[in-house]
Amino acid sequence: MNNQLRIIYMGTPEFAVESLRRLVEGGYNVVGVVTMPDKPMGRHQDTLSQSAVKQYALSKGLPVLQPERLKDEAFLNELRSLRADLQVVVAFRMLPEAVWAMPRLGTFNLHASLLPQYRGAAPINWAVINGEAETGVTTFFLQHEIDTGNIIAQRRIAIGPDEDAGSVHDRLMELGGQLVVDTVDAIAAGTAAAVPQTPAEDGAALRTAPKIFKDTCRINWAQPARRIHDFVRGLSPYPAAWTTLRQGGKDAVLKVYRTRPLPQEEADTMVTATACGAGADGREGVHLVAEDGRLIALLTGGALELLEVQLAGKRRMPAADFLRGFRTDGSEMLL
Repeated sequence: MNNQLRIIYMGTPEFAVESLRRLVEGGYNVVGVVTMPDKPMGRHQDTLSQSAVKQYALSKGLPVLQPERLKDEAFLNELRSLRADLQVVVAFRMLPEAVWAMPRLGTFNLHASLLPQYRGAAPINWAVINGEAETGVTTFFLQHEIDTGNIIAQRRIAIGPDEDAGSVHDRLMELGGQLVVDTVDAIAAGTAAAVPQTPAEDGAALRTAPKIFKDTCRINWAQPARRIHDFVRGLSPYPAAWTTLRQGGKDAVLKVYRTRPLPQEEADTMVTATACGAGADGREGVHLVAEDGRLIALLTGGALELLEVQLAGKRRMPAADFLRGFRTDGSEMLL
């Protein structure tokens, strides 16, 4: 470990705090922190919310920079004045060359996937959504195209078949914190390898991880139960998969946080001829069955138990609690 190396750290959300904490508590010389500007919040937008990284940096007395524009000359001059040897980026913004090329040892990024797979803004979510059995973290030197720079190091973890994105996030955050420290040490020692990204050896197509929007999170019920299960856990706990619950001709948004595909024999017993038929108003939908405190969506060729849900305006709760306050008449459908 070289505590004389001058490091600037760039990041914003909770995921980025762990790596910064490892550097600070490890005695590394972090001379400045760059994070997003405070966000207005509240009904009248008159309260400013600080990023998780800013809160931690201030608690440790670190200088904090919050540029609106990364190409602003005043910001660039302030960055130069810190005389960094190395910049570390974790969950921040796309940097212009004027920023990433500034330090003599360059700038490296921690990405929450096994690059070149899952380049993009939401790698953890998409890896789980796609039912991957493993993922990991990668450090790489920044260059012009996003998430394409030469790889320095990677670490892998398995993804459990029922594990959600929140759990994977937390494990990768810890793993990434250690990888950042190891990468800084390798760069300081001059032993860091920088290997160009290449396609997967097995010829697998590259999967991307685009930003997730509200419409992205809507459940498509015309899929196998396992695919829907992966979709739900890949968006849990945030931003959460959702669907429209229709009862008595009225629609309400229902968020779904945990599910369980039913064994085929049990599903076959429950699925009826009306499972995926048209509702009374002629709209297509998936029937929802309440049985012994369980909430089950009957699909074509299968069934999916909804374990944790949240109706608009209510709290997140187990299905059994939801059913205590929900009067079913057998006509409920998921659209």
